[in-house]
Amino acid sequence: MNAQGKAAGKVVVITGGSSGIGKATAIEFVKQGANVVINGRREQALAEAAREIDPTGKHVLSVAGDIADPETAGRVIAEGLARFGRIDTLINNAGVFVAKPFTEYSEADFASVMSINVAGFFHVTQSAVTEMLKQGSGHIVNITTSLVDQPIAGVPAVLASLTKGGLNSATKELAIEYAANGIRVNAVSPGVIKTPMHPVEAHDFLNKLHPVGRMGEVQEIVEAILYLDSASFVTGEILHVDGGQNAGHW
Repeated sequence: MNAQGKAAGKVVVITGGSSGIGKATAIEFVKQGANVVINGRREQALAEAAREIDPTGKHVLSVAGDIADPETAGRVIAEGLARFGRIDTLINNAGVFVAKPFTEYSEADFASVMSINVAGFFHVTQSAVTEMLKQGSGHIVNITTSLVDQPIAGVPAVLASLTKGGLNSATKELAIEYAANGIRVNAVSPGVIKTPMHPVEAHDFLNKLHPVGRMGEVQEIVEAILYLDSASFVTGEILHVDGGQNAGHW
């Protein structure tokens, strides 16, 4: 689609934007006429992603740094405002997943997952909402996981439940808190998505973790995000895109 798409003129901030779901989402928003601000920790990878998202550079801004750092979070929003003038949508995509038996988690595991999944969400969302309140509109999408609602015996991941479960609850709380201010808050809850982080030799096992018998595709998460961004009557929704995982045991 071109600038006549549903996202024409919007300014979208995407954390974890240098690869996978974040980069694919940025590409689609630019196709639909939006300007995007992408954040990631690796400056070179982020710059390469920006060139892929928009070779002209007119509709993309990259802001490198650790989103868990309040200074970085504030800078992402401030530089987006300076470049594009407003913030319409924030997609909290940055996250880390560590699957281990509960007693095997280290202090470093705990600190890393809490920092990125919780602090990373908190600081940038607070900065974004502050600006959205000024303009009387905005939308936040949090990327969580269906393991929060339907744990799987073969995938011990209590830190995911602890942090992403918190994001599910925060999604509903913020949706109610800011509904009267024109700000919507939703979440996409994926199953296992086929990205480079999952080696091909693991695909057979990962496919079986879904009732439909396959992993999800990145584009299926992108489409869910785009739907929520255009669905003006939807807020406080946890949209499961997980091949049936959330429906129950199988």
